[in-house]
Amino acid sequence: MLEENKEMLSLDEMGELKGDFSYLLGELDKNHRIDQNLYSEYDVKRGLRDANGKGVLTGLTEVSDVIAFDRVDGVQVPCDGRLYYQGINVIDLVKGLENRRYGFEEVTFLLLFGRLPKEEELDRLLRINMQLQDLGARFVRDVVMKASNGNIMNALQRCVLTLYTYDDNPDSVEAEDVLRQSLELINKIPLIAVYSYHSYLHFRKDEALVIRNPKKGLSLSENILQMLRPDGKFTQLEAKVLDIALIVHADHGGGNNSTFTTHVVSSTGTDTYSSVAASIGSLKGPKHGGANLKVQEMFDHLFENIKDIEDETEIENYLTRILDGEVFDHAGLIYGMGHAVYTLSDPREVILKEYARKLAAEKGLTKEFAFYDRVEHIASRIIMNRRNVHKAVSANVDFYSGFVYGMLGIPRELFTPLFAIARISGWSAHRLEELMNNSKIIRPAYKYVGVHVPYVNVEDR
Repeated sequence: MLEENKEMLSLDEMGELKGDFSYLLGELDKNHRIDQNLYSEYDVKRGLRDANGKGVLTGLTEVSDVIAFDRVDGVQVPCDGRLYYQGINVIDLVKGLENRRYGFEEVTFLLLFGRLPKEEELDRLLRINMQLQDLGARFVRDVVMKASNGNIMNALQRCVLTLYTYDDNPDSVEAEDVLRQSLELINKIPLIAVYSYHSYLHFRKDEALVIRNPKKGLSLSENILQMLRPDGKFTQLEAKVLDIALIVHADHGGGNNSTFTTHVVSSTGTDTYSSVAASIGSLKGPKHGGANLKVQEMFDHLFENIKDIEDETEIENYLTRILDGEVFDHAGLIYGMGHAVYTLSDPREVILKEYARKLAAEKGLTKEFAFYDRVEHIASRIIMNRRNVHKAVSANVDFYSGFVYGMLGIPRELFTPLFAIARISGWSAHRLEELMNNSKIIRPAYKYVGVHVPYVNVEDR
């Protein structure tokens, strides 16, 4: 056993145990590979998607809807993507909330309660929010600041699980308690994320520790900016753009990985804190919430290697090299392009792109925005040509979200946590829906494709 309080060993530090570990790793590789042809033989829907990429129906929801196809004369045809929250088109929502200060808060009410709030109902929610926007000095000191690291998603999981011990009735799955817990987390997770980032800068980067408390009366987007920035200042457009970013990330149907995780874990009857921590773990993955970081890394590379960002021929040639796996990370992918559901367009990207355009104008970054726009259109064309793809390949929400966050001065360590800050409203709505409809425990089937063998005594092996 390791010594008490000894840090975990890396592979390089295992010394004489390294050979033993390498042997076990070889056995793992040798005995855990499944014949890929068996997936077709047994008609297994890998990733719960059929051969055409359509999701396998696993549940019912009224919270949100994702549409990528229409039926015309009985035939399914691709359409511009549409996203609905409780039946309302998100594009219409964003237009209607354009001059509203608490847009994300109104959308949170919509997701949780099934309709947009009246003014007095919004006031009720805002009063509750202001009361819950507090972690307490002891929690910040003893939980948030302990074991700080640069992966803030890890900090979110740890702190959310610890909040369980501060709840007088943490295991209750009654609507009253789950709603209370959900509102607590919707208001506390932004604080945990920002404070964790400041703690990381202080303890790991030796920078001054700045903890700025939320201000009463500010919207969530305004408070995030004022807590994050040393001077606490922001423009109205900055707050509005962040508000819109939170709105378009708030939910995306019941089938996305982290929300499906919410349904799966909630169906066991476990507590809210365990459910949310599991969903955070799902969102942390680079194939889900972490995708915008890959987009930003790719654009860093493009800015460094393309001499003239207005030269479409040079851009096309370099993007082709990325597709061929010659440059960048050699994965052969142009990140931010394509989506598992949408075909012609991702409505979240359409919305965020317009606000990115406005913010770029305010920041004097119109040339950079134009470069993103060129890459988007050129990448769509060459992906279809090089990969013989017959359906449209459109940019997804990750394509512009990192650019927007960068213009807002939000550090990359908080890109994915911002996604979690937004999505907690959707997770909460789906958890309540799962629990209030007395659903059965979700237990999909797996086909066993191994062989049955007799037990052999150790001396005969």
